[in-house]
Amino acid sequence: MTIRVLSVASEAVPLVKTGGLADVAGALPSAVAPHGVAMTTLLPGYPMVLEWLARAEGAAKKTKPLHTWDSLLGEPAQLLEAKMGDHRLLVVDCPALFAREGGPYSDTSSRDWADNWHRFAALGRAAADIAGGAVQGLGFDVVHAHDWQGAMALAYMRFAPHAGHAIPSVMTIHNMAFQGHFGADIFPRLQLPPEAWSMNGVEYHGGVGFLKAGLEAASVITTVSPTYAAEIRDPAFGMGLEGLIVSRGDRVRGLINGIDTAEWNPATDPALASNFSPKQLARRTANKRALEREFGLQRGANDRDGGPLFIVVSRLTWQKGMDVLCECIDHLVGLGGRLALLGSGDSAIVSELHRAAARHPGRVAIRIGYDEALSHRCQAGADAILVPSRFEPCGLTQLYALAYGCVPVVARTGGLADSVIDANLAAVNAGVATGVQFADVHYAGLASAISRTIALYHNKATWRALQKNGMAADFSWASCGGAYADLYRELVPEKA
Repeated sequence: MTIRVLSVASEAVPLVKTGGLADVAGALPSAVAPHGVAMTTLLPGYPMVLEWLARAEGAAKKTKPLHTWDSLLGEPAQLLEAKMGDHRLLVVDCPALFAREGGPYSDTSSRDWADNWHRFAALGRAAADIAGGAVQGLGFDVVHAHDWQGAMALAYMRFAPHAGHAIPSVMTIHNMAFQGHFGADIFPRLQLPPEAWSMNGVEYHGGVGFLKAGLEAASVITTVSPTYAAEIRDPAFGMGLEGLIVSRGDRVRGLINGIDTAEWNPATDPALASNFSPKQLARRTANKRALEREFGLQRGANDRDGGPLFIVVSRLTWQKGMDVLCECIDHLVGLGGRLALLGSGDSAIVSELHRAAARHPGRVAIRIGYDEALSHRCQAGADAILVPSRFEPCGLTQLYALAYGCVPVVARTGGLADSVIDANLAAVNAGVATGVQFADVHYAGLASAISRTIALYHNKATWRALQKNGMAADFSWASCGGAYADLYRELVPEKA
């Protein structure tokens, strides 16, 4: 029998995206559909979402109000229904909370909206109402909330009257660092009963913790990789919530993300100078030449002269280890490597990268900002990608790299540890290695990994094996969707 799941998220491709959460929320409905799961996605009615609905073919027929709230946490709102691909999409159209210029979480100056607590509490309240039967003919067997922005759905289901008490729930942590912690003064405005203000409810360190509330209320907690599920039990990764995670025991699971292999397919990718497959790796050279030209990088007399071309496609932050990368650029260039970097973030890191590019013209080049098509060209043209994250719940960049024959050089943490097989002697001899891992995100650790990578690059047979092994790895949503479907069936055994 079909299991009906309501997925509550603050973003989802192709409608709105700021990070990997959107990729997961957008891909899950199609990933679980072959396994007998019908997933409906609930999103806020941001301007870009409503504009997308208006542009969609036949939108006038597809988009219709299913329900209205005279007061959704104090604001009028309506529920719209449409399609996201082949799957149902519900949108909370609440102009007072979502109809504003800027991004999903911040204004045009990148300052967080002061009422983010109100905006995403309202999303959670709407989800709980829907799960509780507010919309006639619309029922669900499981509610799946994503990150702190969706977490209050589970708190309202637990505490609010007639709000889906009996429905099992899943709370997915995409990044424990973002928790949605607000002052105690907002509690009266959440319209929750007094008993919700407790250590086992929404109270957290004297304020209201959105993610914490969802973790307390969820039937099962998932993270986006098995290693991250283990790491967040430790204070170094748990961000203050490690005690709660430990207390949930085997209710905490790790399910690694997948990638969209239709969008990320080097054999058909329209962004590339030359398409290629594992049997046509020589065709990658045209992409390398094109990437060198695009970034203004020097090249050797042939494809293997001058060392490998490294890329970084990342947010330029401490979490991503970009401060350590800055320290290692001279080492990388000194060994014959080159670096092309695409990203944006911390101004101090950006300044240091500009200085490195000035020191090494033609060897180091940076693009500040983000360009989706360029990120595809980077993966297709570079020899290796550097991902020195201090923590990484899953990571998608290394999965794209594997699919494109770009060898990942990654810190041994979270999903990076789960998805890349280190090219140690045993793994190389067994023919299973796909990249390079290193343990400590500091100068010595990353510099050593760069040195190892360059040595591997100069062994042509070994390097080709790393590329082909990576391209053969299956991190598609087709393989990941079954794991989520199994979890939902565990929660709804009568539909197994």
